[in-house]
Amino acid sequence: MPWYALYTRPRHEKKVYEGLSEKGITAFLPTVRQLRQWKDRRKWVEMPLFNSYVFVQIELKDKLRALQTKGVVRMVSFGGVPAAIPDWQIEQLRRVIEHPETLQPEQYLKEGDWVEIIEGPLKGVRGYLRQLRGETRVAILIDGIYQSASFVVDRRFVKKIRQPEEESR
Repeated sequence: MPWYALYTRPRHEKKVYEGLSEKGITAFLPTVRQLRQWKDRRKWVEMPLFNSYVFVQIELKDKLRALQTKGVVRMVSFGGVPAAIPDWQIEQLRRVIEHPETLQPEQYLKEGDWVEIIEGPLKGVRGYLRQLRGETRVAILIDGIYQSASFVVDRRFVKKIRQPEEESR
């Protein structure tokens, strides 16, 4: 059976996971242990690795049972078709969270994404992400002369943004 992702209400991942399990639906909620700080104390807590997502292994004909679980907003779909997640990706995730020493969620960045530098001397510079000979680079565009230039950047210092709109002249 394929895996699918359910999008949940904020901070309802554990309740959704429990509700699905009570219904006998195979569910997976990857969590990481984090040290949380409150005004009066610090405590280790299990937090979802991906906020607002729980994975389920179901046949599509049974999706209504999963969607009727309290806290579920929708099934992740593209073009109206539920997005199946390959078994090997779920298995990979299970293996990785068994060794959470350095595990942390990352932005899903791919070549061609528009990004902005968020730290360092180039903070605020925007361009598109490139991979070249194992280096992460940001390319800036000079539209008036149809040229571009790129520079090496630490991937931790970029965030994905929407493609910039053409500014009025």
